[in-house]
Parts: sequence; C-alpha cells; structure tokens
Amino acid sequence: MRASLTRLVPRGPTILALGTLGGLAFPTLAELVRPSMPAMIFLIVLGTLLRTDGKAVIAVLGRPSLSLVLPVAVMVACPVLIGLIAYRSGVGAELALALVLATAAPPSSGTAAVARMLGLDGTVPLAVTLLCMALAPLTVPLLAGWFGGIGLSAFDLALRLAVLVGGAEGVALLLRRFGGVQLRSHGEAIDGIVVAALLVFVVATMAGVRAQIEADWQGALLCLALAFACNLGLQGAGALLLPGALAERLTIGLILGNRNVGLVWSALGAAASPRMALYFAATQLPIYLTPRLIDMIISYARARKPS
Repeated sequence: MRASLTRLVPRGPTILALGTLGGLAFPTLAELVRPSMPAMIFLIVLGTLLRTDGKAVIAVLGRPSLSLVLPVAVMVACPVLIGLIAYRSGVGAELALALVLATAAPPSSGTAAVARMLGLDGTVPLAVTLLCMALAPLTVPLLAGWFGGIGLSAFDLALRLAVLVGGAEGVALLLRRFGGVQLRSHGEAIDGIVVAALLVFVVATMAGVRAQIEADWQGALLCLALAFACNLGLQGAGALLLPGALAERLTIGLILGNRNVGLVWSALGAAASPRMALYFAATQLPIYLTPRLIDMIISYARARKPS
C-alpha cells in the first residue's frame, strides 16, 4: 500500500515544475506566500546542511579544481562571457546588463537540494555555493560597475549573505550537537521539509510575474527566451564540455546555470529598471523547470546503461 502511494506522489522535479505553473496560474496564492521567501530559503539551506556530510564538504574544499577554479569560473568567467555576448548581440543595454547581473549572482541556494532531488551529489553544489557567496560581495559590485556603471554596496551584500549562511550554519551545528541521532533517523523527513520549502519558494517567486507578462507580453517572451537560452547554455556547457561522469557534469551544469538572482535584484533596489526586473523574474522559470528535463536525461542514460 505504501509503495502504491509513493508511485502516486509526483517526483521532486515534477513538483518544482508544477509549483512554477501553479504560481503563474494562481497569482493571488503567489502573492500570499511571497513574504515567506526568506524563511523558505533559510529552511532550504538548513536542510541541505543537515543532510550533507561535513567530511565530504571538507574533501571538496581540498580539491583546487572545485574550491578555486570552479568558483572563479562561476562568479567571474561566466558573467564576463555572457556580458560580452549580450552587448554584442543587440538585445539592448538594459537587458544586456540584466543578463550580466543575473549571471554574476552566486548559485541558487536550492541548487544542492535540487541536485539531491535528482539523485546527484549535493556536496559539491553546497561547497561551491558557499564559496561563491563568499566571493559575491567582491565580484558582483565590480561587475555591476564595469558593465553598467552601477554602484552596489559590498557591505550590504556581505551582511545579507552572512545572515543567511551564518544563521543556517549556526542552527545546523546546534541541531547536530544536541540531536545528531534523531537527525540521522529522520533523514527522509528532513528531505520532505526541504522539498516542501522549495515548492513554497517556487510558487512565491512567481508573484507579479503573470501581471508583468500580461502588461508586456512581447517583452516577457523576449526575457523568457533569453533566460532559458542563458540557463540552458551554461548548463549545457558544464554538462558537455567538461570531463567526468554524466552525473558530475550535470551537477556542474546546475551550479553554472541556476543563480540566486533575487540576491542581486534586492541589492539593486530602484536601480533595476522595469525591463531588468522582468528579466530577473523570467530567470526563475528555467531554474525550476529544467530539473524535469535533467531528470529525463538521467532516466534515459540509466535505461541505456548495460546491466
């Protein structure tokens, strides 16, 4: 009976896709849960920290290709490359800057959780995300000033990230210290909480998006096309161009493509034009729709693998 019920429950990537579509279909619901976004991000980071082996994270940090080369590629090489392409493609200064700033953001806070959901290793995304968040107060203001002449506060970015990551790490340490046995025996429950938090967060990210699409559907289509092209292009580059097993390459692709755009968006404040804001909103769709595609790729690869 339990196995039958499990088969009836949608897989994680399908849940994310349904959450995105649900937020668009029910804008009132999206607006209702929007204030919960900071709490959901905190739960996602906390749950991922609780379900990740600290020794495995330290092992990742000991590999220069992951602890040095990859964070620099994510936070510097990718936004510079995307910026050069965008400014030469004729999409306009506003959208070109939006592309740069979105790609300059550190990996999405939920990337490690999404990787685990897909059956991939969540340790590398978690470690690289934390390293990229440490770089963000330096790289994001520099890129914003270089490409758009916008002054961002490095201190403000650092404070936001310190509260998010430091708070989650502090709570995780306390829970591991005083409830380690219970945490190990309730791992599935923690995963369920992370998935639920992701679902609420996905719905919340769609707040106002439907109204923006209806107000400027041509601009919305352009922003959606650019958001999917940028995300899939970066994920494809990570999955196709790098060596290693398919699972490792797909994991790197997730890190490259899925960014915490909301962090840069909130730091910009009034400096973000309506067209830039529309693009930032559009970036949320590929983040939560592409895991379904990746899940299909993994299933196809497993089916073709000789037994």
